[in-house]
Amino acid sequence: MERALRDRSAEGEAAGVLVGTALNDDDAGFVEHWCVQVGTRAVPGSPRLGLAGLCLGHAARRFGHLSDEARALAESLAARAEVDPLDVDGRALDGYDDVRSFLHLW
Repeated sequence: MERALRDRSAEGEAAGVLVGTALNDDDAGFVEHWCVQVGTRAVPGSPRLGLAGLCLGHAARRFGHLSDEARALAESLAARAEVDPLDVDGRALDGYDDVRSFLHLW
C-alpha cells in the first residue's frame, strides 16, 4: 500500500488494496490507519479521496467504531465532495452517510 501511495501509476492497485482491506481485514486499527493515510495523503482531485471516504464508511459498518480523526476525515471529505465533486468524488458522501448511520451520528 505504501508503494501504491507514492506511485500515481499504481492508482488501480491502491484502490483494490484499500477496498479489499476495508471489506475483508479483521483488524479495525489497520483498516482505519490505511483509510486515513490514503485520505490525507492523496492530492486534490485524486479518486483516492472519495475512495478513502467510502472505505471509512465500510469500516464504520463493519466495526461500529471510528476514531475522532477518522470521523473528522470522513466528514471533511464529504463536505469537500459537496462543494466540488472534481476535488473529491461522491463516494465520500456515500461513505459519510454510512459513518453517520452506523455510528448513530444523525
